[in-house]
Amino acid sequence: MARDGLLGGEACAGQECPPLLCPGPGAVLIPEVGFGWHPRPRAAAGTEPEIDSNEECPRATGECSSMTSLIEMQCSRMVRGSEIIIFEQENFQGHSHELSGPCPNLKETGVEKAGSVLVQAGPWVGYEQANCKGEQFVFEKGEYPRWDSWTSSRRTDSLSSLRPIKVDSQEHKIILYENPNFTGKKMEIIDDDVPSFHAHGYQEKVSSVRVQSGTWVGYQYPGYRGLQYLLEKGDYKDSSDFGAPHPQVQSVRRIRDMQWHQRGAFHPSN
Repeated sequence: MARDGLLGGEACAGQECPPLLCPGPGAVLIPEVGFGWHPRPRAAAGTEPEIDSNEECPRATGECSSMTSLIEMQCSRMVRGSEIIIFEQENFQGHSHELSGPCPNLKETGVEKAGSVLVQAGPWVGYEQANCKGEQFVFEKGEYPRWDSWTSSRRTDSLSSLRPIKVDSQEHKIILYENPNFTGKKMEIIDDDVPSFHAHGYQEKVSSVRVQSGTWVGYQYPGYRGLQYLLEKGDYKDSSDFGAPHPQVQSVRRIRDMQWHQRGAFHPSN
């Protein structure tokens, strides 16, 4: 079947293919387990970077008894070198407040409503509701002049809490699974961004995720659109663990510290 073809350069043979949707020639398919996307030639056996399975991780050690308590813990975690300014009005006008650490409730800072955001050092994740709950918004270093520059879902303009994101690895590896508990077909991505899973033949839902290294953000729709889901290192046995109301993730990209977006991650059309 066509879906079982290679994910490398052969996928575009004989037809015009947008460069951003085409993986490099190093991409490979792992027939026994699912799709594997490796933008660079794979290293020889035994030479790939090892993941420290003994590294303490709250999600893996059971330090938090539930996903809610984990999020609350993260909402109070400090990350050195983070700085964000929240303005009440659009285009960086009106009353403002500068943050260098977690903010469980933005209103307690005196800012009634977030109209624009300036990230001087990041990245950060914002939440629709207080205490790091509700829809998620990922902010990287740059300017966000109005609410629809940090979300394309257009579901809400509410930004009520924020916390810095810890980026502790330059390597990125993520595995997405069709079914809960890491079962079913899977797609493995190493050191690359994927704007469309469908363009590479992966049309299944994403019900569980294993982030082995790096920090990622998944999107509800192709082209980095729709609801956003922050995916930090650890295991997510069910889509609800990463905040998704449905097991629908159709694009994913890496979060890299100090990346600059001149006007935010999204550019609304006129």
